[in-house]
Amino acid sequence: MPKVTLDKNMFKALASETRLDILRTLDGKKMGLKDISSATNLNKATLHEHLTKLHEAGLVKRKEREGHKWVYYKLSWKGASLLHPENTRIVVMFTVTFATLFFGIAGILNYVRGFIASERGSDIIYAPTPDEVNETLVTFGGKTFSAGQNPIFLYVAIGCLTLFSVLMVASIWRYRKNKTPRL
Repeated sequence: MPKVTLDKNMFKALASETRLDILRTLDGKKMGLKDISSATNLNKATLHEHLTKLHEAGLVKRKEREGHKWVYYKLSWKGASLLHPENTRIVVMFTVTFATLFFGIAGILNYVRGFIASERGSDIIYAPTPDEVNETLVTFGGKTFSAGQNPIFLYVAIGCLTLFSVLMVASIWRYRKNKTPRL
């Protein structure tokens, strides 16, 4: 379970059971003062005081639009992390997933670049010495040229793309599983 760091203001804001109810009410929603008041059965003045303390602690965001008299409240990232600490894990999982996609595509492009570069030259662009066993000569269209890349990069790229596929499925499954509030 990921850890959530609380500071002094957050402890003060969370000391009241009423404020915890307000946080649970706002979970995944953007609500006005009247909506929160009817959901929690609190007076609007009392509710406004509690929302101010939650806003000062950084647990709730206020959405005000110029020229409009209504103010909407929703959970901030801190507030959502407090109720659902597993969401941070999902963000990290998606980041790692797209990093593996990037490395997989870069590896394939690096490998293919050798074919494209060697096609533009003469009949034999590069002839490997016996020490360079990682290079491969390829005959294509009657011309012999070097792939210019170590095949291990291709295998690593394919491994990265396979890992990307597995991580993407796991990330989406985790995201959908945690999307609905369980409080």
